[in-house]
Amino acid sequence: MNAHHRRAWLLGLALLLAAAVALALGAGVGSTGFSSVLQARHDPVAWQIVWDIRLPRTAGAWLAGALLGLAGAVAQGLFRNPLADPFLLGSASGATLGVALALALFGVSPFATQWLVRLGLTGAAFGGAVAGVLLTLALARGVQHTLRLLLAGVIVGVVLSAAKDLVTIAQPDILQAMQAFMLGSTGFVGWTACAVMAAMLVPTLALAWGLSAVLDGLTLGEATARSLGLPLAPMRAALVAVLALATGTAVAQAGLIAFVGLAAPHLVRSIVKTTHGRLVVLSTLMGGLLLMVADVLARWVLAPQELPVGVLTAVLGGSYLLWLMHRQRHLQGRML
Repeated sequence: MNAHHRRAWLLGLALLLAAAVALALGAGVGSTGFSSVLQARHDPVAWQIVWDIRLPRTAGAWLAGALLGLAGAVAQGLFRNPLADPFLLGSASGATLGVALALALFGVSPFATQWLVRLGLTGAAFGGAVAGVLLTLALARGVQHTLRLLLAGVIVGVVLSAAKDLVTIAQPDILQAMQAFMLGSTGFVGWTACAVMAAMLVPTLALAWGLSAVLDGLTLGEATARSLGLPLAPMRAALVAVLALATGTAVAQAGLIAFVGLAAPHLVRSIVKTTHGRLVVLSTLMGGLLLMVADVLARWVLAPQELPVGVLTAVLGGSYLLWLMHRQRHLQGRML
């Protein structure tokens, strides 16, 4: 085992250990503090607070962040762009439009509660995310051309966002609910949502890891990847499916959470240089840890009130990217 492999293993173990510590902290952070944890064995109310509210929320934050970190690593490798985001293929704008339509159609009717419990805003968000990606693929005429796929994703994102704004203007009553979804929140994540995200994380991570050779080949250019005998078209389609499913699942359960998918692969690359196989796994662990820590901070900073976790990740992620740009400019200046 060489130094890079050993460093990757150590980073993975450190991320898992840090996630376990953050999970323990998440069980104790809330309006009643750590007293609920200490009294959980004897007080049914304290047990319910810890087991039914805090633990699934914290675990759900890790799972949603892991899905976004996985999607970010796949997107940056697929588009050969370190600034590629999991939301590039129109999944975020599609999910937002799906939620807006569900609220506008059923949110003010007598059947709203029954219908939304059965279908769920999460189902509407996931359906919208998948529809956005399919529309992008149709506009790009498949996945053969990376640049066309990227441009189609930008166009679809703008159009669907405009459609969401039109729905909001027509039904201003849904504005507050839409704002909560767009800011991102893990406050309503339960064990069912955790099970859904875990069930999606395992196969998407396995598929991304299995296709990591394609991402390694694409870093050398498409012509080189073809010369290596890699069937780019079907493998690229499978990677797009991984990207869409991981992003759609995370957005459906936790709303729009910015910068986690963008920052997680960057942080991993800044610590260890490795192939995409290990990068995908480490970015998954890093994304889970980032969102879990952000969720704990969102509950603790203004306790007993809490910040929307998407706002906190945007502030922290934006600050990190500004620092990264400043650092790269400084390094380039020194080289010149």
